[in-house]
This record gives sequence, C-alpha cells and structure tokens, in this order.
Amino acid sequence: MSANDTVTAGKVVTIHYHLTLDDGQVVDSSRDGEPLAYLHGAQNIVPGLESAIDGKAKGESLAVKVAPEEGYGPRNDGAVQDVPRNVFPPDAQLQVGISFQAQDEEGHPLMGTIKKVEGDTITVDFNHPLAGQNLNFEVSIEEIRDATQEEQNHGHVHGPGGHHH
Repeated sequence: MSANDTVTAGKVVTIHYHLTLDDGQVVDSSRDGEPLAYLHGAQNIVPGLESAIDGKAKGESLAVKVAPEEGYGPRNDGAVQDVPRNVFPPDAQLQVGISFQAQDEEGHPLMGTIKKVEGDTITVDFNHPLAGQNLNFEVSIEEIRDATQEEQNHGHVHGPGGHHH
C-alpha cells in the first residue's frame, strides 16, 4: 500500500457514512445518496471522526463512537438564553422548534433554536443540536486523492461531493 492509498492531511477523502445517536435515532446518512468528499486535516468534519479515519485506506470500513468533546461539544447551559421579542424581525414566526441563524458579537454565524415563547420573552438554545450527544458513525472510505492547490488554499473540496463556488 502506498502513501497515496492512505488518509493523511491534505488528501481529499470521499466517504459514505451513517450517523446515529445512542438511542438509535438516525441523524444523517449518505447511504441512499452521494458520498461526502472532504479535505482531511482542514477540520471539515468533527475532530473525533477525522482522527479515527486518519491513516486508513481506501476500501476500509469502520465504526466510530465520537464523544461530545470530540464532536459538537458538551451542552452549555449558558448557551440557553432569554431574549426580548424585539431582537427578531417584526414579521418573524416565532414558534417552539424553529431554528434560525444569528450572529455573535464578532459577526460569526450562530445557529439558534427556539425552546419557549412566553409573551415578549423568547428562550433560545444556541447549543449545536447534537451538543452533548455521542455520535455513532459507520463509515466506508470510497476514494482518496491529492487535493488541488486551490482546494488546499480554500480549506475545502471543490466539485462533486464538495463545495461549489
């Protein structure tokens, strides 16, 4: 087996994956669709999965349990906040379960999910929906190739299975 057949930083890796939680709930899967292509070593996927795939070869399959610390992080109770109704657009439909994108103080995108609507007070959870959960991946490595210079510069894959500009 040559180094070209092995998953290392700077390689474009194409995988099929099936993600479940400990209760068996299927969160995401590529089994009935296109595989995922990502740039290994560029933090395009959760750290625990990326480290488990490191050094593997095309054609290998693996089952990986990723703890919250290596996935989407532990739940942070401080990320659940009561915000006034007036921070939302006047025409926004505010219902429990609705997710939306906001910005933090530095202008970075932040996902929030409405947990409670009580008068003019909206309780929002800014934790990632999978925070605090073990992530159970079944992965098969379909392809491994060298990343193009442009992909390395941009930090993600271009073309099929990757990012399109």
